[in-house]
Amino acid sequence: MARAATKTDLITSANEQFEKLWDLIDSMPDDVKQATFNFDSEFIQKQTQVHWTRDKNIRDAFAHLYEWDQLLLTWIESNQNGVTQSFLPAPYTFQTIAGMNDEFWEKHQKTSLDTAQKMLKESHEVVMKTIETFSNEELFTKKFFSWTGTTTLGSYCVSATASHYDWAIKKLKKHVKSVKS
Repeated sequence: MARAATKTDLITSANEQFEKLWDLIDSMPDDVKQATFNFDSEFIQKQTQVHWTRDKNIRDAFAHLYEWDQLLLTWIESNQNGVTQSFLPAPYTFQTIAGMNDEFWEKHQKTSLDTAQKMLKESHEVVMKTIETFSNEELFTKKFFSWTGTTTLGSYCVSATASHYDWAIKKLKKHVKSVKS
């Protein structure tokens, strides 16, 4: 999947990946949806990304996606309202992001799978409506907004949507495969 570089591509890729995610979920029997991730220990030992051990089930993946939608929406809204805010809340940076993701995980340990699913579907809809409000130039011109730094707003949107949905799809496919074996 090529990274979106236009508004049309962003909207298309985000919606296509979101649809693929739900197609995968809908293809799973209920017991697989409710099962704890049980990735092969040899596989886990080879992984450098902490999410393979952090997320324990589909609810955790949904909550993670939801929280990243909220990061994007809060960041855009604050900056558009003249309140300068970094994409990641203090004290986090892209080098210390694991701690923030751990906080998201902790926050949703009592959230049900059904609730996480509903939250994610609703937040995706709001994110897509928000993206629609921007022009192609606003989304994909570097430094169009001072608050995006050297990156485009569209790049942040791709990361929070299509790229993150792709991350979840890969993780959930691995889950399905591990349940079958």
